[in-house]
Amino acid sequence: MSTTTLRLPQDLRDRISRLTEQSGTTAHSFMLEAIAERVANEELRRKFLGEGNDRLASMLESGLGIEWGDMRDYLGQRAAGRDPEAPKVKKWRE
Repeated sequence: MSTTTLRLPQDLRDRISRLTEQSGTTAHSFMLEAIAERVANEELRRKFLGEGNDRLASMLESGLGIEWGDMRDYLGQRAAGRDPEAPKVKKWRE
């Protein structure tokens, strides 16, 4: 494992110390977990954005998609715990 120096403002260091005392962990462990969580979130965000961009490109190329009103209704029903039929893909441009 490599070593990296991280300079923290005193107020942040104090906040970390208080939290680690309350949780029974070390500052090192706390910071490693925080960094790992942030990295995982950023990777997931980039994957999500990449997938969205790929789907948009496919939609623009094919001219096929789902109307927003249909998708909104479908998602509303799913959020309400129902099992609606998936909206139909339609040609939205020639």
